[in-house]
Amino acid sequence: MAEAAPPRPDRARVLAWLQEYGVYAAVAALLLFNVLFTPHFLDAANFRTQFVQVTPIVIVSLGMALVIGTQGIDLSVGSVMALAAAVTVLYLGYGALPAVLVALVAGAVVGAAGGSLVAYVGVQPIVATLALLVGVRGIANVLVPQLEEFRNPDLIALGSAAVAGVPVIVIIAAVLTLLVAFLVRRTTFGRQVVAIGGNRAASELSGLPVKRVLLTVYVISGVLATVAGVLATARLQAGDPTSLGMFIELSAITAVVVGGTPLTGGRIRVVSTVMGALLMQLLSATLIKHNLPQSWTQMVQAVIILAAVYATRERGKR
Repeated sequence: MAEAAPPRPDRARVLAWLQEYGVYAAVAALLLFNVLFTPHFLDAANFRTQFVQVTPIVIVSLGMALVIGTQGIDLSVGSVMALAAAVTVLYLGYGALPAVLVALVAGAVVGAAGGSLVAYVGVQPIVATLALLVGVRGIANVLVPQLEEFRNPDLIALGSAAVAGVPVIVIIAAVLTLLVAFLVRRTTFGRQVVAIGGNRAASELSGLPVKRVLLTVYVISGVLATVAGVLATARLQAGDPTSLGMFIELSAITAVVVGGTPLTGGRIRVVSTVMGALLMQLLSATLIKHNLPQSWTQMVQAVIILAAVYATRERGKR
């Protein structure tokens, strides 16, 4: 009697596994490839460079994950980074701390503007934040029309100092990751964000402060983008509103989606979002080290995004 054919794998289970652990498997595969085929990949200097370069994307992605968790989107984060650079440079004469505080206030105001348009006026998130993307970068370019270097030792130290060999900016990103993860998993606010993303109408009927939560989410996104802008400015030792943060919103959205947070909201995966950012950074570095053009990185990123969205969509149907 012929042996029965083995059962086909459950497609839904495979998609669920990919959404949960696919980003970790992809990072592990890239690491293994580089260990075997990329010279000097295991050098401490290389790891330091990779972590430093991915830090702004990680920080911006944390705020983006919260926004996407509410079925929103924030396209203004790159422009907020540019505004942070401009404001920091302008107020640096009063000291590093006052300059950073003013920048944080400016970022919070932009976030509040976007959140108010979405929550209280009813503008679609993509439209509201697209308008801010254009307008805020324009303001930043008016404030500081061209690259402006500075010599403030406190701000320079923020961008170049290290603790036990670990760059301070990487430590800041790690702390922010833990804070956002705690916010999502252990606080009432985090549960409200997830509930609103899952079903906004039901959340309103159940008495949740939907508008206030949405406003707060966009403010947090603006503040985190400001932190990323300040750290990038400190590392570069110059304010460059023209190019700083350009297209970082796309990298952040990619990191969030690849990390398994669905664009339909209702779920936020913080650690996986960080892994998604690391995946994109490793991918770009790998292609560059093997003398492939940047256009290859963009094409591979597009394929990864489509695959991640497809996995999320197919799983959501079941």
